[in-house]
Amino acid sequence: MAEVGSLLDTDSEDELPAGWEERSTQDGRVYYANHQEEATQWTHPRTGKKKSESQELPYGWSTEVDDKGRMLFVDHIKKRTTYTDPRLAFAMEESPKEGTIAQRFDAYSSALSVLQGRDLSKKYAIVTGANSGIGFETARALALHGVHVTLACRNLKSANVAAAKIKKELEMAKIVTMTLDLASLRSVKQFAENYKHREWPLDILICNAATFAQPYELTEDGFETTFQVNHLSHFYLVQLLQDALIKSAPSRVVMVASESHRFIDLYSDKLDLSQVSMSKEDYWPILAYGRSKLCNILFSNELNKRLSDKGVNCNSCHPGNLVYTKLSRNWWMYRILWLMVRPFTKSAPQGAASSVFCATAKELEGIGGLYINHCCPCATSDAASNPDNAKALWELNESMLRGRLSQYTL
Repeated sequence: MAEVGSLLDTDSEDELPAGWEERSTQDGRVYYANHQEEATQWTHPRTGKKKSESQELPYGWSTEVDDKGRMLFVDHIKKRTTYTDPRLAFAMEESPKEGTIAQRFDAYSSALSVLQGRDLSKKYAIVTGANSGIGFETARALALHGVHVTLACRNLKSANVAAAKIKKELEMAKIVTMTLDLASLRSVKQFAENYKHREWPLDILICNAATFAQPYELTEDGFETTFQVNHLSHFYLVQLLQDALIKSAPSRVVMVASESHRFIDLYSDKLDLSQVSMSKEDYWPILAYGRSKLCNILFSNELNKRLSDKGVNCNSCHPGNLVYTKLSRNWWMYRILWLMVRPFTKSAPQGAASSVFCATAKELEGIGGLYINHCCPCATSDAASNPDNAKALWELNESMLRGRLSQYTL
């Protein structure tokens, strides 16, 4: 292999100089051919870095051999053929250190850009709250890359409209809609039974649904609505689907949390478990939301600790601040605020990027207990990273569910 030589500047660091070509070996290693000097090398001629490509072809592609024995790549969706390996466009730089996660995306990346070049046609996923906003964009991105996606939504009519939009974009998309009302433990139980009855695998479970700025109200189960919808029912859902996740291992659970987890009280950043489900006297919607998101992260960490040895990993993520979705629908002042900041915040496709990254990124295979922001691991608050809090919350959730479920037959 030739050594890296001095090169002229170009507009992009990754752009190849004139006379160079990017190629790949059968085992997926990328190398560079210098036609002027008739030499090859493993490192990029400008960056000096090595790349490798995925062993999987992008969704909808296959290979054929022409009459001269040359490899052809066929795009069945766009109905075209090429001799250029499409995987080269999505080759990844090798991490400088084993076990490190190189940041490939940022705040401007969308869910679709995270999945570029991926074929996930053998995967099955559930996305809660997938009829609109970030949940819809998450489900859409997964479906457009071959995932069999179940839209788990409270409003089945709205879910069917969302599914039709995705099918219109890609007729071969595999989309199913099922009713899931997180304000009802009966509904959670029924959803889980319906899913398991179909005997589908469960490779990805994305707990995305949430309510924000909800006036104080109790669910039919007697729990404060924000706490149950955002956290407790997701906890229950994962328990009910745990066997399916383990059977499909390696599988992943994604908890869509928020930076709001850092603001759990006006005067303290310490978690008081007796206050995670707020009383009417102490209720403030923003605090209730922040505490539920803190619970999401603690649950994610403890779930990963308990199931990682069974092949199930869990990570939590922050989609973005004030992403313009229906989350602000509960109060007109919040709708105005969301509308005012819309030009300066992430779009829904960008907000879905971290969820999709947690669900599919190859660098997260076998890795859990992380908090992802802008598709990159970052630190949580002290309260969220405390393992004692996570264990205590888990036990409290189990106690809450036992107390409620013992009162009636689901």
